[in-house]
Amino acid sequence: MILPRYRIAASTIPGAGKGLFLDEPLQRGRIAIAPDAIDRTWTFMEILSDPERMAQLHTSVRWFEDRYTLSPEWPDECYVNHSFEPTGLWLLGFIFAARDLGAGEELTVDYRHLLAPGQEEVFRDARTGGSIVGYAWNESLRIGVDTLRKLLD
Repeated sequence: MILPRYRIAASTIPGAGKGLFLDEPLQRGRIAIAPDAIDRTWTFMEILSDPERMAQLHTSVRWFEDRYTLSPEWPDECYVNHSFEPTGLWLLGFIFAARDLGAGEELTVDYRHLLAPGQEEVFRDARTGGSIVGYAWNESLRIGVDTLRKLLD
C-alpha cells in the first residue's frame, strides 16, 4: 500500500521506463510504502525449481530471510526503481523516506535488498554502471536497521 499521494510517470533514470513519483512531501524516516495483500511467499529454491514460478523470477522480491513474493500482476509498488543512492530505504517490505522528500521526487530503493544473496540483476546501475548483486539476508537486515536508526535520530 502506497501511503502518500503519488503518480506513475516516465522515470528520471535512463532506461528504467516508468517510475513512482510522490505528489506530496514526505519527511525522512516516514513510511512511503507498507506491505499489504501478501497471500503467499516462496523460498528462492521453490521459485527456481518450478518452471512457472521461474518464468516470473523478474517479479520476485525478498521480504525476509529466504522468503520471496512474486508479483506478475505488477502493482504500482513495482514502479519503484533501483538506485545505489536511493530516496527510499527498503526494510522488511516497508519503504521509508531516506531523507526529506519533496513533491515530485521519484521514489527509489537499492535493489540489493530485494534480490537473493548473490543474485545479479540483468541490468546495471544507471548512474555508476555497477552490478546490482543481492545482499546476504543478515547483511541486508543490518544495513537496513542501522540506516533506519540513523533516519529516526
